[in-house]
This record gives sequence, C-alpha cells and structure tokens, in this order.
Amino acid sequence: MALFFYMFAILTVISGLMVITSRNPVHAVLWLIFAFCNGAGLMVLMGAEFIAMMLIIIYVGAVAVLFLFVVMMLDVKFAEFTGKIRQEMTFAFVMATFLFIDLVIIVLLGSKTIVMAPSGFAISTDLGNAYAIGRVLYTEFILPFQTCGIILFVGMIASIALTLRTRDGVKRQDVGAQIARNKDNSIEFAQSNGKQGLNNLNYDN
Repeated sequence: MALFFYMFAILTVISGLMVITSRNPVHAVLWLIFAFCNGAGLMVLMGAEFIAMMLIIIYVGAVAVLFLFVVMMLDVKFAEFTGKIRQEMTFAFVMATFLFIDLVIIVLLGSKTIVMAPSGFAISTDLGNAYAIGRVLYTEFILPFQTCGIILFVGMIASIALTLRTRDGVKRQDVGAQIARNKDNSIEFAQSNGKQGLNNLNYDN
C-alpha cells in the first residue's frame, strides 16, 4: 500500500510540474489530466472512492477535456507572451518560495494541533464510501437532492430553448430542402444580349 501511495504521489508532483513548465498548451492539459488520474488513485488508497470517481468523471471527463478542445481550436500565439512571462519570473519565484515555507510550517506545526471532530452520522467500516454517501443522499437528503436535480434539468432545458429561438435576418440552413434539390430546380440558364446588364436578363425555364 505504501508503494502505491508514493508512486501516485510522485507522479502527481511530476505531472503538476509539467503542467506549469510545458511550452505546448495541449501537452500541459494532457499532463493536467494525468495529474487528476493520479490524484484519483490517492483518493482510492485513502478509502474515498466517491471523490475518486468525481475526479475522473467531472474534472477529467468534462473540465479537462473541455480545456483540451478549447486550446486545440483556438489559434493562440503563445510566443508573444514569452517575454512578459520572463519578466515576471522573479516575482513568481518569490511568491512560490513564500507559499512553500507556509506549507512547511503548516505540516510541521499544524499536525500537532489537529483535533478530529465527531461525525454526525454513524460510520460503518463494512460499507464502501460511495455506498454510504448514496444511502444518505437517497434517504435523509432525498428532497434536497431531487431539488438540485430539477434545478439542473430546468437550466439544461432553458439553454436548449435559447438556442432554438428564431430571429429575423439570420440565415439558417434547411437540410431537408438541400437534400431534396436536384438538377432541374438547381440550375438555371440565362441569356444576355450584349451589354444589357443583369437587371433585364431573360431566364429560360
């Protein structure tokens, strides 16, 4: 168990460093996804399977993939920011040093004064983390849980309804009409006599 903990922890730190040091933004997002996966592995080792699943489903499956597609679709010239970033490296290094010292102080002094608060629910070691959370959500908190689901559903329906609004002057494609077109109603022949112009053309049906 200790071997897996150190393995996931080292990989998480390495991937986190690669996120902030990668020059290619696509590679940075891929390293971020790898960091989330290793963080999920640490949560599984600590017995928090529900949080591990949320990391994979929400962060990796939605947020990180969204970042990846946005970065790939946007043609951002990151070379323009290179000089500005180099000017701010000194300030960033000083802030990182202060944060590191703060974390060391918290780890060395804070661990001696931590007091575990008693839980309001009965904790059973025979049940899994996800099963215990699901049992509480669907029994004691069923109404708030369903209310949250209804609110999210209403927001989804509202966003779909906003995209279906029709506005004047906006060109839209009619796929059915485009598929139904053939050469008889798509090609028109016109005759022009000399310098007659386009307004007085006679079309042959």
